[in-house]
Amino acid sequence: MLFNVFMLALRSVRRNLLRSFLTILGIVIGVSAVITMVTLGNGATQAIEEKITSLGTNLLMVSPGQRIGGGGGGGGVPQFTEADADAIASQIGGVAAVAPQGRTNATVVANGRNWSTSVTGSTNAWFETGNWQLASGRLFAPDEQLSGAAVCIVGETVRRELYGGTAGETGLGQLLRVKQFTCDVVGILAAKGQGGMGDQDDTVVLPLHTLQRRVTGSRKVSTLMVSMQDGADSAPLKAGLRQLMRERRTLADSDDDNFNIFDTQQLADTLSSTMGVLTSLLGAVAAVSLLVGGIGIMNIMLVSVTERTREIGLRLAVGALEGEVLLQFLIEAIVLSALGGLVGVAIATAASYGGAMLMAVPYVFDPVINLVALVFSAAIGMVFGYFPARRAAQMDPIEALRHE
Repeated sequence: MLFNVFMLALRSVRRNLLRSFLTILGIVIGVSAVITMVTLGNGATQAIEEKITSLGTNLLMVSPGQRIGGGGGGGGVPQFTEADADAIASQIGGVAAVAPQGRTNATVVANGRNWSTSVTGSTNAWFETGNWQLASGRLFAPDEQLSGAAVCIVGETVRRELYGGTAGETGLGQLLRVKQFTCDVVGILAAKGQGGMGDQDDTVVLPLHTLQRRVTGSRKVSTLMVSMQDGADSAPLKAGLRQLMRERRTLADSDDDNFNIFDTQQLADTLSSTMGVLTSLLGAVAAVSLLVGGIGIMNIMLVSVTERTREIGLRLAVGALEGEVLLQFLIEAIVLSALGGLVGVAIATAASYGGAMLMAVPYVFDPVINLVALVFSAAIGMVFGYFPARRAAQMDPIEALRHE
């Protein structure tokens, strides 16, 4: 019986194709909007997480001042030293690597071209803390780090602007002038792209002692990059790190911290949580279209019941039960809304893929939201189709047969 009722429902849809399409239009828009908003939101969240992860794995950034950024109070605050990095590596458990970092801006010259870029001085641990890989070349040798040798590793943007060509084929082994001294390019960094702090590939990396002796003239370092071991609990590690820094900077119990510990994982969690809330809000707003579509289905089903009054009366007169008539019209409403859901899923898939390409975010297919939207669209048909179906089932056969 269910199969016969289902076929009758499809025949009714085919009989009035235009009206059926207009009826399910609200469902189509609602389903496609919900799925598209959630899919693009998930893609944006994943893109944010990837950008944060590119800064470093389980990375803590220790900087002078009470906070990072403008107005942080770092101008008159003591800077860090290499001894601080050594103390963290030897006294704090759960630390994978510590890299003292100095940074300045400078104009670099090579191959008859010049380029203003960020110049970073650090140890080889810097590449581990920041998840940096080499496209070609090598890291600094131990003796080069100790002696402050005139060697450097350049980012992809600097390589492209000064040497041109294809990554890994030019620049390596050539000379680069940083301010007043010239260094040999011993490595090319693999490209990372844009990050939260701008173009991550627009940088030149020197051994820390080279930066201190030949560029800044100071043995101080501006930031300590601390990478935690996989699975390490950041809370006790940060507490131990804070206590160690307070001791080394001889702060009294009543003194405020004159340094800041920035956890990139906390930033990633906060941004992901915010994107999740925004995605849910946009999905809820888009879901209103489903309710509008449900009202449209109820309206058209009431019209259909009125048009088919004599047919309903005839069915009841020859022995059809009220439940069978109710089931027939209820399944028609469910079929209509389910078809709208299927069309909406197809449109949403294309729109989500195109939107992800335009927004330059990953396309993240979520089977759960697609299935939920489809089931919810069918449920909308059941809820809003019940009243017209009940009205048809409760008709008086004699009055229905008299209907003109």
